Order: sequence, then structure tokens, then C-alpha cells
Amino acid sequence: MVAHEAVIEVTEATFAEEVLERSYTTPVVVDFWAEWCGPCRYLGPVLEKLAAEGQGAWTLAKLNVDYAPNLSAQFGIQGIPAVKAFKNGKVVAQFVGAQPETNVRRFLSMLAPTPVARKLDQAQEAERAGRWETAATLYRQALAETPDDPQATLGLGRTLLGLDQLDEGIEWLAKVADHVEVGATARGLMAQARLTREAEAVGGLEGAQARLAANPGDLEGQYGLAAAYATEGEYAPAFDALLTIVRRNRGWQDGLARQTMIQLFDLLGDEDPLTREYRGKLSQALF
Repeated sequence: MVAHEAVIEVTEATFAEEVLERSYTTPVVVDFWAEWCGPCRYLGPVLEKLAAEGQGAWTLAKLNVDYAPNLSAQFGIQGIPAVKAFKNGKVVAQFVGAQPETNVRRFLSMLAPTPVARKLDQAQEAERAGRWETAATLYRQALAETPDDPQATLGLGRTLLGLDQLDEGIEWLAKVADHVEVGATARGLMAQARLTREAEAVGGLEGAQARLAANPGDLEGQYGLAAAYATEGEYAPAFDALLTIVRRNRGWQDGLARQTMIQLFDLLGDEDPLTREYRGKLSQALF
């Protein structure tokens, strides 16, 4: 059943007009499916939901392969569900197999950004320009339409940190801390926020240094030093301070120094030179 005007059913007889010709004015995404296909029953509703959200930005065409052997052969359909996107009469993007909604959204964003995707683009642009209040408003608007969107959730949390609203920012980031795509970044940002608090508690870099000058063995002071450096974006000395704690007492505060290093690795990313360098140093300190 077609549940929305942005979703149509096509056959071999109507494919040329409904897909190829239509794609010259509006992108058309063809869902090659069959009633007996289990994964199709998962992917189909996802595509239909996103087509409705797209509000006409693109059209979803449903093609039952059991009744379209010629088209299946023409487009090399060997497994279903198979999804092919058409623009100007040609296939411009495709994937095979049931995909998570997040992946499908990313696929569709390459064709015609949905209203939510456009909102996210605007929010990210505002964030890059340092217009934190505007970015936060746009992220909230996106989340009002798609409450579980991981990118919008991450963006709102990150923006709230930029506004120094640490408690609410951490709350939003915690919602996606275990998400397969954005979880590592969220955990890193949460660690950064907590370090900001710690740095404030010890009086910043000068306060931490004064505390250590009075008691070089003060591990809380050492952690405050790491926090102060990290808050200023000086990650190398922050890692050095955290390594000092690990080497002196790896179990201090239930392994907090090690955990913080790992979270900062998440924030910087696997390819960052500092991540590679200090991940190796951490392993040496532990083993």
C-alpha cells in the first residue's frame, strides 16, 4: 500500500515515465523488493517514513522484482532489498541490504537534503561561525522533528558546552554516548566538559601548578593540571600529566586518569598524531 504521495508503485510498463523521466526534475529512489523478503519488510517502512519527511524533495518508487524480471536483469539486481537513486535518468547512488535509518538518511542527504538535514546544515554553519545561540536553536528545531537524530543530539550537546551550559550539554551528549557512529565523539566531549569543571575547581593552570609546587605528589593536583591544559587545548602536556598519575597509581579514583586519556583519544580521533603517540605510551605504562 502506498501511504504517502511521495511514495509510488511502479512496474516495468511505468518505469520509464515514473522513474527515468521524473528523475530529470526530482530525484527518484527505487526500492527493489519482494513480498517474501524479510529484510525488505524492515527497510521498506524506513524508506517510506523518510520519503514522507522529505515533503516532495525526492520520490520513492517501489518495484516488486517478482513482476519485473527484465528491469531486475537490466540493473543487475542479485540481492534484495536493493536501492538505487536516479537523477537525470541515471543511477547516481545505490546500496544493497537493509540498513539502519541513520545510514539511509546519510544516503538520502547526498540526493536532496530533507528539511531536517537542511536545518542541521544551518546549525553546523552557525556553530562553525561561533553563533552558539543560533546553532542551539536550530539543533532544537531539528530534534523537535526527529527526536532521536544522533547528529542533532550531538550538535546540541556540543553547542551547549560552547555556551558554558555544561550540565545540560552533558545530559544531551549522554543520550548518544553509546551510539555506534557518534558515541566516541560524545564521550570525548563529555570528558572535555568534566575537565573544564575540574580546571575551574583548582583555579586553572596557575592554581594547579601552585598546588603541585607545594606537594609534587598530589595526584588530585596532577589531575587538575591535566584538566587545565586540556581546557586550553594543550593536549600533549595534558596527556603527560595524566600519564604521571597512571605511572604512580594506575588505580587512583578507579582508573580515572586512564579513562580520561581514552576519552580524549575519542575526542581527537584515531588518526590524530597525539592519539597514536600517547596511546602507545599509555599501553607501555599499563603493561
